[in-house]
Amino acid sequence: MSSMNVSVRDVTVRFEKRAALSGATLEIPPGSIVGLLGPSGAGKTTLIRCIAGLLRPQEGSVTVAGLPVPDRSLAARVGYMAQEDALYPDLTGLQNLRFFTSLYGVRGPAAREKMSAVFRLTRLEGEENKRVKNYSGGMRKRLSLAVALVHGPALLILDEPTVGIDPVLRAEFWDEFRKLRDAGTTLLLTTHVMDEADRCDRLALIFDGRVLAYDTPAEVCRAVGAKNTEEAFLTLRARTHDREAARA
Repeated sequence: MSSMNVSVRDVTVRFEKRAALSGATLEIPPGSIVGLLGPSGAGKTTLIRCIAGLLRPQEGSVTVAGLPVPDRSLAARVGYMAQEDALYPDLTGLQNLRFFTSLYGVRGPAAREKMSAVFRLTRLEGEENKRVKNYSGGMRKRLSLAVALVHGPALLILDEPTVGIDPVLRAEFWDEFRKLRDAGTTLLLTTHVMDEADRCDRLALIFDGRVLAYDTPAEVCRAVGAKNTEEAFLTLRARTHDREAARA
């Protein structure tokens, strides 16, 4: 599986008069885990929707593997897990997974092998034949991750993938994320959990639609003079407020 780099250049997205993103720029190297850290409404989901090709920015550009987004040829190489699941509640977990697997053109023994693997990973073995409407919230989250992984994407985009799951499973997910990275997958995820941010290879701190900093977690802290990621974020946010107040 070939790795995929992502280039985001001066991306601005406006909803009516409000800017959800203002000149966001990131270079995401292939085979890495990149985290987007920020509070709700900071612009994280808007940014990953642009990268996934689900939203067109009014300004700037996004390329994945050198191709401008959206591009049909990228669909089979990208996995996307949204905050809200896109599952069919009246179908079983297996039927859901089989449907999405077929959309990616994976069939026969390869499909069965991949489905078995992601059911094991997400600890849904034994729940495959239960209707999704009878799944708990955590189970639906796990099935959504299985759907995003089943075709073996080179770029995996995850919007708060560990919300609503227990600490043991969260640790297992992160073990799998690191294995995927080591195998060449590029992972981009959003989070507001500080310890998850520290596990990323590179971290973008986002607030009010702006990328305040982007580097390794350790370098972000060093550049700001902060003891940890939380302090770095709060310091950068305060500096942003001070600059905007001075310009007003």
